[in-house]
Amino acid sequence: MPHLRLSFDLRRPEFVTASSAELAATMLDICEWADGLGFDMTYFGEHHGAEDHYLPSPLVAAAAAAGRTSRMRFRPILLTPLYHPIRLAEDIAVADLVSNGRMSPVFAAGYRKQEFDMYHVELSERRERLLEAVEVCKRAWTGEPFDFCGTTVTVTPRPAQHPRPPIIMGGAAEVPSRRAAHLADGFDPAEPKAWEFYRDECLKLGRDPGPWVPRSPTFLYVTHDPDVAWAEVGPNLLHAANTYARWIAQSSMRESEWYPPISSVDELRAGNAYEIVTPERCVEIGRELGPEGHLVLRPLFGGTEPENAWASLRLFESEVLPHLEVPARVP
Repeated sequence: MPHLRLSFDLRRPEFVTASSAELAATMLDICEWADGLGFDMTYFGEHHGAEDHYLPSPLVAAAAAAGRTSRMRFRPILLTPLYHPIRLAEDIAVADLVSNGRMSPVFAAGYRKQEFDMYHVELSERRERLLEAVEVCKRAWTGEPFDFCGTTVTVTPRPAQHPRPPIIMGGAAEVPSRRAAHLADGFDPAEPKAWEFYRDECLKLGRDPGPWVPRSPTFLYVTHDPDVAWAEVGPNLLHAANTYARWIAQSSMRESEWYPPISSVDELRAGNAYEIVTPERCVEIGRELGPEGHLVLRPLFGGTEPENAWASLRLFESEVLPHLEVPARVP
């Protein structure tokens, strides 16, 4: 049955009653719970200056979660051009050490001009800065001296993983997808269609990463009463969906297959990206994904209240998980 994964962004819209501290504490508790049940990876997003307090420090969150877990891996999605490359290499190395080699960061380019302005970085520089960071991290994690901007530097300590943590690249368009085949150890695209560009380029290089791995809906929530659950968490989902849609519309991407604008909770419900289902239907979804698929739970998505998140997770544990054969963890 599918690989089980979590994803967090810790956003907190104004209408949410739980505090940011309560959401963060719940996130850590959920990671500990999931680690004991065989979940193999947790994603952490990154955005800056968001009105809903979207997580700006995914490496910090991943390191904190590592302290509450012993087996699952962590995939912080890093807006790489906003980091100093030497400091980024150091921070990932330390996060990898404290997690005992469980970090597999995504090097993403970012797309929101407001975030680049906040860091006094030109959006036009993002490709150059991304490529520089990838190269610097690769050289830094050898532990050997190297030249950086005319100065010989040595980055210590080395990360736990050898020869280094895997470098995963993100992307949605054709050019960055093909670039990832040359520079990265893996690819985690923002759009499913990007995988075909990546795979095509990998095949030209003599290796096949395989077809796109099927994934669960953007949001998956388990309940015995979907109507009640939609009334409870629907506003949170609508907020998250439209925030992403607005950010993307303001960027060069203009639109996203995963996050189109939504006018109401009813419209959101009528689609297939956000699923609030019974345990029986969740089991069906898991079986449809197959052994290579990814069943990703976003229990606090849109600032979902902790008690609602836990209600879904406990039902998943008691009435879904027993019917799914959990695959071996990602090495």
